[in-house]
Amino acid sequence: MTGVALDELLHRETAPAWGEALFALGRGYGFDRVMFGMSSSRHARLETAFVQTNFPVAWRERYEAERYAYVDPTVTHCMASTLPLVWQPELYRSPTQRAMYEEACGHGIRAGVSFPIHGPNGEFGMLSFAADVAPDAAFVQMVEAVLPELALVRDYAYASGVRFCPPVGHEAAPRLTPRELEVLNWVMVGKSSWEISKITGCSEATVNFHMGNIRQKFNVNTRQQAVVRAISLGLITPEDHHR
Repeated sequence: MTGVALDELLHRETAPAWGEALFALGRGYGFDRVMFGMSSSRHARLETAFVQTNFPVAWRERYEAERYAYVDPTVTHCMASTLPLVWQPELYRSPTQRAMYEEACGHGIRAGVSFPIHGPNGEFGMLSFAADVAPDAAFVQMVEAVLPELALVRDYAYASGVRFCPPVGHEAAPRLTPRELEVLNWVMVGKSSWEISKITGCSEATVNFHMGNIRQKFNVNTRQQAVVRAISLGLITPEDHHR
């Protein structure tokens, strides 16, 4: 399948050399783009993760500038699951997610599969393989044929890459009121302020007031960022709402 042995990852002494070995493994399975990101703690901010990728620089800069990690459904999935996720266009539901996916396609990131990483010492991360091909049935069939081997690559990548992760301190979770937690859970499943007001019996202004307090407590700008922070801190647990 690939000209690079898995144990090459164990023997590369620098992060760039390790990354090149990982990228070569990805190419051996038909994926010319690979992204590995991992933090020493699932409670750490996503921006602090150790990342090795050969995604186009322009796309990486755009992704980071727009803080797309807090919007990307593949990241949310990997936080909540241990199962691989084959990318499908219907994953990208909100207007922001759809715009992000269209931008990614413009940079040659059209189809892929992401593997969650949940280490025994609380590490969190993900390994994604991507290619500039249509995410159609033929692609899904190809991915399914190599899923076990790609999962093994993920295991080796975790075991060999964890040494490059910077240590992070534990971030205390902000204290949310029961009503704030209720509102945040409804936001997580895609409800609008108006819908939440009808469900909870509050006014829409009250719902927005609660969301303002939540964003302030998490020091974030958007609802989706607040949801991702709450998931990473264990305050809320998502259902598998991609299906």
